[in-house]
Amino acid sequence: MHVRRIGIILSAAALTVLAVPANAHAAAVACGGGVSTGRMAVNGCISAQRGKEGKVYTREITAYIKARNTGPRAVNVSYEAFFRVVDGGYWVKLGSGRTYVPAGGTVEPTEVGSSTRVCAPGVKVEIRVHARADGGVWSGWSTAGTAQCQT
Repeated sequence: MHVRRIGIILSAAALTVLAVPANAHAAAVACGGGVSTGRMAVNGCISAQRGKEGKVYTREITAYIKARNTGPRAVNVSYEAFFRVVDGGYWVKLGSGRTYVPAGGTVEPTEVGSSTRVCAPGVKVEIRVHARADGGVWSGWSTAGTAQCQT
């Protein structure tokens, strides 16, 4: 009976935590298709956070990387992210970095870099990332995109 009460109390507490609203301005992170190099699998991810500077609406476009190590040993991974406006844009480097990925482990979406863009109807943007384990070759590109001003 005592164990049952504890379970009911914990369930109620969990529901209360779930009912608390998250940051209303938080942007969702969407990941693109995966690519791999050796025992590393990589996904490029993107988010578009709404903003406003004076009367101008903006989006903070952020690139992320998600890395998964399928091998039996931990590895250090280098990565880079690039950004462009799909129609007529050119690739601009947003950032790079390194991370440690444990054996059989995953590094959840880690921010690589961001760019603030003026919001214009119909403007689509995309990011691409690639990575390599120490001593390995660069993976192919993993891309993810968003329509900057969708509601």
